[in-house]
Amino acid sequence: MQSLRKPLSAYVIAPAWLIKSRREHLLAERNLRRLGFNILNPAFRPAHMLCAGSAAKAAEIRRAFLDPRADVVMALRGGYGSMKILPYLDFSVIKKSPKILAGFSDLSALLNPIYEKTGVIGLHSPMLWNFTSLRPLATRSFINALDGFPNKNLLDGAVSRTFAAGRSTGVLKGGNLVTLTALIGTPWETDTRGAVVFLEDVDEKMHEIDRCLAHWALAGKFQGIRGLALGDFRGVDTRAVFDVIRSLVNVKCPVIYCPDVGHVPRKITFPVGARVALNAPRISGTAALEVLSLDGYPAVGGQSAKNQ
Repeated sequence: MQSLRKPLSAYVIAPAWLIKSRREHLLAERNLRRLGFNILNPAFRPAHMLCAGSAAKAAEIRRAFLDPRADVVMALRGGYGSMKILPYLDFSVIKKSPKILAGFSDLSALLNPIYEKTGVIGLHSPMLWNFTSLRPLATRSFINALDGFPNKNLLDGAVSRTFAAGRSTGVLKGGNLVTLTALIGTPWETDTRGAVVFLEDVDEKMHEIDRCLAHWALAGKFQGIRGLALGDFRGVDTRAVFDVIRSLVNVKCPVIYCPDVGHVPRKITFPVGARVALNAPRISGTAALEVLSLDGYPAVGGQSAKNQ
């Protein structure tokens, strides 16, 4: 089993749902330790803590970023509630004491605003709950990210398909479609101009996906994007998602489909805020999404990602 090049310490936060099973919680912690993590606050959280207020959750995030021992601030799991924390979040602390925030799904509501407000890159990646089992591709991709991306191709080992061929570069942003749509029109919405955008979702009906994409189009969120990576939309065919986008806007950038992005076991890790190059081949071959620069990626293990 692959493990971290250098041991790292993780501070676990619960901005959304909790893990209901003590056994699953302990199993996930044990698997993370096998990978080389030290869990700074190992404790099963009882269900009543789900009712913790947004200010209390923001205070927990503040403690995590101020903890000098922490390399990674890892979400317990997704669900809902993260966006309610935003008005209470101290972005100045995150900027002055950057750590790698790791999570996905509902955590899209933190990863993208944190990058927009501070320039700190976070990871759209597995959370503690996802480590109840160790999947080879998901583990390898996550370890590669925390080791500073020695393998620059984020899609290495993943399945991909070209929907619209081309090459482009931009800042990687995105995550859960419904969550990011809810931020449009708020002070924490994502600036997609010049971005390579990735989108995924889970268990939403086609008409709900359609409504979100129409919202994006009406808000101008597809204007000026440099590339688009569509992940898994469990229950909805991703090709149909792309067809909706094409019906709403004139697609002028490369577009790929990667089923290993999203709520899937073979989950690959994306650095939100990294500058990347997207290559979507016209005829045959595998798409590539390569890291070009990591300005704003927090140092881990006492070493900057730029030098790893």
